[in-house]
Amino acid sequence: MARLLPAALEKLIDELGRLPGVGSRTAERYAYYLLRAEQRINDSLANAIHDIHHQVKTCPVTFALIDADQDISPLYTDSDRDKTLIAVVEEPLDIVAIERTGQFKGTYHVLGGAISPIDGVGPEQLHIPELLDRIKKDSVEEIIIATNASVEGESTALFLQKYLRDAGVEVTMSRLARGIPVGVDLEYADQITLSHALEGRRSL
Repeated sequence: MARLLPAALEKLIDELGRLPGVGSRTAERYAYYLLRAEQRINDSLANAIHDIHHQVKTCPVTFALIDADQDISPLYTDSDRDKTLIAVVEEPLDIVAIERTGQFKGTYHVLGGAISPIDGVGPEQLHIPELLDRIKKDSVEEIIIATNASVEGESTALFLQKYLRDAGVEVTMSRLARGIPVGVDLEYADQITLSHALEGRRSL
C-alpha cells in the first residue's frame, strides 16, 4: 500500500505523538502547522529542543532545575530565603506554581516523583535521604509536604512523615491545606478533596 504522507512528515507526526497528552490527531495538527510555518520558527523550536539538554541541569542540593552555568539553585542561595523552612514537592515545575503565589519565602526540595508501586517507583528512587541531610545541615525547623492531592502524593506524604520520625528528626511537619475549589459543586468533588476539606474546616 502506498504511503499517504511523505516519510519526513510521518516521522514528525510519530515523534510528536510520543509527547504526554498528545494524541494522533493533535500530533497531525502540530506537524501540519510546522510544515506551513516559516523556517525561522522551526529553527527556533529545533534549537530550543537541542539546548534543553545542554543548558539545563539539576541543582545538587534542592534538585530543582537550574541553568547549566549555575552551581546551586538561586532559590537556595538567596540570603532572603529562610533555609529553616523547606517545601517538599514532587517535581521541579511544582516550584513554579508555589512561587507564583508570592507567599512562600523558604526553600524547596524536589523528590523527583511520588511513590507509585504500579509504576515501579519506590522510596529508593526519590531524593529522600538527601532531604534528611539538608534537615540536619541547615537546622531545618519546618517541613511543608507539598505533594499532590493524589493517591501517590498522599502515600508519599505518609511515608515521609514516618521516615523522618523513625530517623529521630525533631522538626515540625505540615501538609498543604486541601479544600473544595471555588466554583465547584460538592457533587463533583472527589473523595480525597472532600476528606481534606472536612479535615481542614475552620470556625466561622
